[in-house]
Amino acid sequence: MTDWPKDDQGRLSKEFNFKNYRQSFAFTSQVAMLSEKKNHHPTIILDYGKVVIKLISHDVNSVTERDIDLANQIDKIYNQ
Repeated sequence: MTDWPKDDQGRLSKEFNFKNYRQSFAFTSQVAMLSEKKNHHPTIILDYGKVVIKLISHDVNSVTERDIDLANQIDKIYNQ
């Protein structure tokens, strides 16, 4: 898995940068649809040219394989 450090609450966290709001929004939409399909709902912070995503399995309050799998899939979306 690529660079997804844990934040102060133990969540995997990563910032993704874009040229404009439209690209940030399009990425956020793709991540939201993927997450919904997997019944996994990350924290997503959308800003102009930037999206921050935080992952944790709320049922166990810890990072699990589900989070790592979703992080890898999010990286694939970003690197398309």
